[in-house]
Amino acid sequence: QVQLVESGGGLVQPGGSLRLSCAASGRIFSRYNMGWYRQAPGKQRDWVAAITSGGSTNYADSVKGRFTISRDNAKNTVYLQMNSLKLEDTAVYYCNARTSVQITGYWGQGTQVTVSS
Repeated sequence: QVQLVESGGGLVQPGGSLRLSCAASGRIFSRYNMGWYRQAPGKQRDWVAAITSGGSTNYADSVKGRFTISRDNAKNTVYLQMNSLKLEDTAVYYCNARTSVQITGYWGQGTQVTVSS
């Protein structure tokens, strides 16, 4: 199985930036498609960004142009650079890893991001 540990969350003012990290272990990291999801209290878990094993990226419309997902296979880590943060970005952010034949894959424990003045 794959173990995922998110970090980098915290409190930030609107318009500020944060960089989230997701460190992976337990499998060959480069084989996995990686994604970031977020869940606000009382809300469903929403997809935010994805990066394939080949490095192709996609973003939810709500974060396009503000967030950037990247991966460093040498460090077994995926990142989410978040700029121009808004109040509605407040959520617990989760990292996900899965192969192309998996529906769900593996999840990290989440890291809290709070955007507030």
